Parts: sequence; structure tokens; C-alpha cells
Amino acid sequence: MKKKTWGILMLILLIAVAAGCSSSSSKAKTVKLAYVAWDSEIASTNVVKEVLESKLGASVEMLQVDAGPMWAGIADGSADAMVAAWLPSTHASYLEKYGQDMEDLGANLEGTKTGLAVPAYMDIKSIEDLKNAGVAKSLNNQIIGIEPGAGIMTASQKAIDAYGLSDYTLLESSSAAMAQELQKAYTDNKPIVVTGWTPHWMFANMDLKYLDDPKGVYGGAEQIHTMVRKGLKEDMPDVYRFLDQFQWTPEDMAQVMVEIQGGKSPEDAAKAWVSEHEDQVNTWIAGIE
Repeated sequence: MKKKTWGILMLILLIAVAAGCSSSSSKAKTVKLAYVAWDSEIASTNVVKEVLESKLGASVEMLQVDAGPMWAGIADGSADAMVAAWLPSTHASYLEKYGQDMEDLGANLEGTKTGLAVPAYMDIKSIEDLKNAGVAKSLNNQIIGIEPGAGIMTASQKAIDAYGLSDYTLLESSSAAMAQELQKAYTDNKPIVVTGWTPHWMFANMDLKYLDDPKGVYGGAEQIHTMVRKGLKEDMPDVYRFLDQFQWTPEDMAQVMVEIQGGKSPEDAAKAWVSEHEDQVNTWIAGIE
């Protein structure tokens, strides 16, 4: 009887160890986060990364790509999640193409906006004012854009067509290069028009305004959604629950962006924000053992 009891105990112990290993293995899986190199998405994705690593013990791989590959990566499962889907307008074409192959966890941030932005000292109010020959000359017939393929670039090309701005060139660059050009012009009190969006640190650091869009090319207020690959809920339930509960405000995001723009690394800015907002972070991970 003693041998039999000992054997049963050993079997129970082995099962428990195996279960523990299985659980550990599940938690040790690498979470792949796709994002675009926009200041807003650098901020949000690094905050998500920090919570996953410091609170859930996950390993995180950051995948910086353009908007199209970001959506494609979630759809084909080569990436697990993104917190960077601007809907319903900016990324409408990507949602139509890839939306059925992923899961939308809803908005993680409300109240975004996109459009053409200029320094407040410029005496123009509407996109239609860009047709003025003097205004066009002062701007060198250029609109400073960001990465090709970004939703705001597609919308801006539509705006050029809709408002008869065929004399203008939409310059392709990057989010960082656009902001640098804007900052330089602003410091020198020179005219400039850029593809803009909020939340963004440039609106916190400079007095800017959106040009009115009477034709509604850029749409109204938007949301940023969290999108995950199909099967994530079954593969990584804790990660899925956190991502499903992740929500913050434009003011929250701006705090992180301003810190990064001020010289902090994205990782350090995210760590600082997470440590200073413990109660808010706890709501994101509520119910996770």
C-alpha cells in the first residue's frame, strides 16, 4: 500500500510540475507588437510593451513597419497585436482589406483628428485658402507629408484633388522629418503646411491650427483601435485580456510624447508614465492572475 500511495503521489507531483511548465511556457511566449513610427504610436506601443513586461512577465518584440504591412502582419498572424488602428477614416482602406482576418477589440483612445495643419500665425483658415496664388508661392507649392502609404497621405492626396490644388506637391518624408521641418519653420516664423494629427507633441509645443475642411475629406473625430490576430485569446489569454482593457486619453498619450520629444528614450518615457499611473494601469490588468 505504501508503494502504491507513493506512486500516486509521484504521479500527482509530475502532473503538477508539467502543468506548471506548461503555464510558464505559455507566459514565456513572445508577444509581437506591430506599430508605425508615428510619435503617437511610438508612445502607445512602448507603454503597452512596458505593462506586458513589468506586470505580466511577457517577452515583447517590437515590429516597426509602415501602415500597410502593420495591418497585413496582424491579418496573417506574423504579428500578435497593434494599438495603432485609426478608424473609421484614416485606415478605412486597410480595414476593408484586412479587417475580416483579425479581431477588433475596440477603441483604446477617443478623440483623434487628422488634417492639414499650419502655425497659428498664418493668416489662412481653410484648405480652400491654399488656392490663393500668394499663399501657394509662400509655401513653395508644397505640403509636407510623412511616410508614403500612411492613411493621412492618401487623404491629403484626395484633398489636393478635391480642392483643386494641382499646383501643390505632397512631399513624402517621415513623421520625424515632417515635425523637424515644422519646428524649423515655426522657430523662424515662416509659413508651412503639414499633414497633422492629434494627439501629437507638436500641438503641445507649438501654437498650431487645423485648416477647415468644408468638403469633409479628412472626416470627423476618430478613434484609435486595438487589433489582434485571430486565436490570440486562446493562445495568450492574459495578453488578450490586458489588450482588451487597455484604454487611455489624448492627454495621457501627450504626456509620453512630450517626454520623448524632450529627450527621453521611448522606453524610459513609458516606464515613467506606467510607474506614475499605477491605479490606471491596474484597471488594464484587472482580473489577470
